[in-house]
Amino acid sequence: MLDYFALGVLCFVVVVLFYGIIVLHDIPYEIARQRNHPHQDAIHAAGWVSLFTLHALWPFLWIWAMLYREDRGWGFGVPKSDLQRQLADLQSRLRQLEDAQASGTAQER
Repeated sequence: MLDYFALGVLCFVVVVLFYGIIVLHDIPYEIARQRNHPHQDAIHAAGWVSLFTLHALWPFLWIWAMLYREDRGWGFGVPKSDLQRQLADLQSRLRQLEDAQASGTAQER
């Protein structure tokens, strides 16, 4: 009886380890999906490749998935909110200059 119990425990451990490794390899993809990463599919495919290379690529996939955030992009340079504010300021200045030019043209006639 104890032999069958040990065999059952051994099979259970093997199955849990097998599925645990598969879940582990998918963590970078889940991070990329939550962050709306533009390279989600590539990260997912590279995760499967990493599974067959004994997770040699996995740390790099983790870094790749963590680099991008939707609110700040890749994290380099000016945040999107600052760029949007600058664009709005430039558009308002352009409207003011166009209005000034149109009123100046109308006065010259």
